[in-house]
Parts: sequence; C-alpha cells; structure tokens
Amino acid sequence: MKQVFVVVEHRRGELRDTTYETLTLGKRLGSKIGGELTAVLLGKDAEDFARTLSSYANKVFYVEDEQLTNFNSEVYQIVLSELIKKENPTVTIMGHTAFGIDLLPALATELNFPLATDCVGLDFEDSKLYATRQMYGGKLNTKILLKESPSYLATIRQASFPAEEGTFKGEVVRVDSPLTEEIKYRKFVEYVEAAVGEVDITQADIVVAVGRGIKEKGNLPIVEELASSLGGVVACSRPIVDAGWLPKDRQVGSSGKTVKPKLYIAIGISGAFQHISGMKGAETIVAINKDPNAPIFGEADYGIVGDLFKMMPAIKGKISGLKG
Repeated sequence: MKQVFVVVEHRRGELRDTTYETLTLGKRLGSKIGGELTAVLLGKDAEDFARTLSSYANKVFYVEDEQLTNFNSEVYQIVLSELIKKENPTVTIMGHTAFGIDLLPALATELNFPLATDCVGLDFEDSKLYATRQMYGGKLNTKILLKESPSYLATIRQASFPAEEGTFKGEVVRVDSPLTEEIKYRKFVEYVEAAVGEVDITQADIVVAVGRGIKEKGNLPIVEELASSLGGVVACSRPIVDAGWLPKDRQVGSSGKTVKPKLYIAIGISGAFQHISGMKGAETIVAINKDPNAPIFGEADYGIVGDLFKMMPAIKGKISGLKG
C-alpha cells in the first residue's frame, strides 16, 4: 500500500497549526495515489497527541524516546531516515517552518531524494510529482516537475491549505526507537518565547489591519477607534512597521505573525503575498481599498472599493447604531 507521510510538529505541549494544514494536503495526495495517509509523531509521553492525530490520518506512527521530547533535527533525522527506509512512503511532507527547513534538506541529502521547499501546491499527475512555488515576491506561480524517484520530500508554506476537521478512525502504531546512543554533539537547550507586546494579535478574534493607504501616522487613531468599536485589535502590514508607526509585534505577514481571527479587516492594504500569507487563514476577510485591482480583493470575502477615510467613519457609525 502506498503511503503519504506527514511529519507532525509539536511544541511545548501543543500540536502546531501547520500540522493540521499539512494533513489536509496529505489527505488529498493519499486519495490521488490510492494510498494511505500516515502521520509520523516523534516525541516523549505524547500518547494524547497520537490519539488526536488518529482522527486525521489512516495511521499514526508513534516513536517514543527521551531524546525526542523536544525538536532536534539531528535526532529526528536518524529516526525518520530509518522509518522511511522501512516503509518507503511515496512522499514525506511537513510545514515550511524552522523545523522543516532544518530537517528535510539534510534528510534529502542523506537519502538522495528530490526535495521541493516552500511549496504552495503539491500534486501527482500521471504518477509524476509537481510542486507549485512562488517567485519574484509572490508575483508569479511556477509549477515544477520533480525528478523521478521512488520517494520525495517537500515542505509546505503555512496557511496554503485549510485545516480540515478529522474524519478518520486511524490506528496508532507504536514504533521502536532506532536511537541506540545519546546524541551529544547537538542538544536542545531551552525554548525562548518571543516577547509579546501589549497586544497579542495572534490570539484576537477580530483584527483590523492597516497598510500604507493610511498615508500618515496621525491617521492611525481612526483605525484604533474602529477596532475598539468592534472589540478587536489593530495590526498592520510591513510598510507601517518600517515607517515606525506601529511596533513589529503588530505586523502580519511572512516576516511578521500569522493570524487566524474570525474577522480580518484589511484597510488600505494592497495585498502583497507576504502579507496575505499571514492572514489568509481568517474565517472572514473584509478589504477596503480605493484600487479595484488590488490583489487583496482576490482573498477577500467582502470588498469595498472606496476612500478608507470615508468608509471607516461610516462603518464605525453603523456599528455604534447597531449596539445602541
């Protein structure tokens, strides 16, 4: 039976969102090749994760070892290499994260398998694997054919696929750890949490984000008033941070933070891919921009073409009226 491996990411007692997104893609690939979706979980005392993942895959391979308590690419590589050699999956995928970037290139070199990184699409056509990657700052999608191989590796850009609900009743299979000695040349030391400012935009249900269309820092209070009336927080695109108008912890995008609020309102944001990659997972997206051809409208559920300085007071007034 053919298999699609999805390498599970977990950190500090939580499964990371990118795992569920990658499992969505893995499910599609497994269906395409007529194979099984297998989640590969490496950890210590992670039985709860294994049970959770059994709803998202046909099978969960769970390897437990003290050295797998925290992510260490050297240790992960040894375990995954042995598992891949034994099971011969058609393709092994994981998120294009600090974990994936560290692990899969080294694994590809060891096993001599083709690797595609930072993919926004992955699909089999006539038994050949094609990856979709972006070039020129997201202005161009390229479809590339990977060299024919018995197995492939790929990292998937976060938020490229939705995290679907689990519909499987998969089997959890305990796999003996191949680690026979302690890896001393590279160790996990500690996890240092990035400093959070006065507002954590990643936890907000409503995010009102502003871009260069706001024109000057003095206009930010209008955005703050709108966000306050909605019970939300203010975020921004990179130009606002570069100008020094808002702190870095408010930036949404590939070089900022990824948010998945219930409502995301993009005001005066053109919609460069770097920004969209950080907010496309929002449940509902509303865009306000005077340019009808702004890329942000391609992602929005609702779009308003107009002057943001006229739109925001009107929306705020309507909200106040509804509350009254």
